[in-house]
Amino acid sequence: MAMAARDAAGVLAPFKLTRRNPSATDVVIKILYCGICHSDLHQIKNGWGITIFPVVPGHEITGVVEQLGSSVSRFTLGDHVAVGCLVSSCHDCHSCNEGLENYCPKLVWTYNSHLPGGSHTMGGFSTAIVVDESFVINVPAKLPLDTAAPLLCAGITVYSPMKHFGMAEAGRSFGVVGLGGLGHMAVKFGKAFGMKVTVISTSPKKEKEARELLGVDDFLVSTDKEQMAAAAMSIDYIIDTVSAKHALEPLLALLKVNGKMVLVGAADAPLQIAPITLLAGRRMIAGSLIGGIKETQEMMDFCGEHNVTAIVEQITMGSVNEAMERLAKSDVKYRFVIDMSKSESEMQR
Repeated sequence: MAMAARDAAGVLAPFKLTRRNPSATDVVIKILYCGICHSDLHQIKNGWGITIFPVVPGHEITGVVEQLGSSVSRFTLGDHVAVGCLVSSCHDCHSCNEGLENYCPKLVWTYNSHLPGGSHTMGGFSTAIVVDESFVINVPAKLPLDTAAPLLCAGITVYSPMKHFGMAEAGRSFGVVGLGGLGHMAVKFGKAFGMKVTVISTSPKKEKEARELLGVDDFLVSTDKEQMAAAAMSIDYIIDTVSAKHALEPLLALLKVNGKMVLVGAADAPLQIAPITLLAGRRMIAGSLIGGIKETQEMMDFCGEHNVTAIVEQITMGSVNEAMERLAKSDVKYRFVIDMSKSESEMQR
């Protein structure tokens, strides 16, 4: 059983699907929780013009191993496991050989994509999934499966660039632009790495929760020119999680000499930056897209060691369409997670 959108109206309704018979290297996973990502909202409404209907969204999946292919060696029955944004790649290109399957030209997304044999992938808004073991992540026993689910997208999306670009040094100052699903994970990782964390937001109302709930060290209102000017050249690294068009130059001005800013929000407008903003401080601006399987497992193990999880609002499938409407209004702190075990009867109505 699953929930699918059948057209661009984006209404999710019960849907029966047939998963493939497991091959020798496949793991059959009983899905217990699935997070809701903003990209799920785009896909069910065909916001990018690439949706293959019917579409079953969901790529922040946690559950337990229910069945194993004959050659599977990394897992046993009952293991707590997870599946993120990817379920296949070519295994042969430079990116795959570097453990960066997320940049493989033949990568296969967990849903709205096609496997090499031509079958249409369906995501985690369902009761079970079959995935090749090389794309399955072990979840440490101490991590709750509900709050671990958003790590598979929101978590790795910020963890990967933080580690790759050296933005994880204790004692350094770290800025997070936007306090949503990705932003709150960036704050949590920044604190776990021992950095001084500043949230940069257009909303003054978020300061209280940023300080009291997430323990940030400072808060800047990006529309307050005096605040921003006073903080100029004070931050070593910035992660920008905002997916809407916004001015980058005021944010770059916050960076110290040799400062780095990484974009992880996919705004649909071209960047506009005066080169002098970068030249004057030998600053760097870069981008990053989710993460490979090796670093996703590394992140999950780090979260287990440091007790890093997402802050979630748990729902069942009965309220998933309402949750999508709220997500469109950014009315969630900070990630919706569907409890699949409580949703099976709702999907059978």
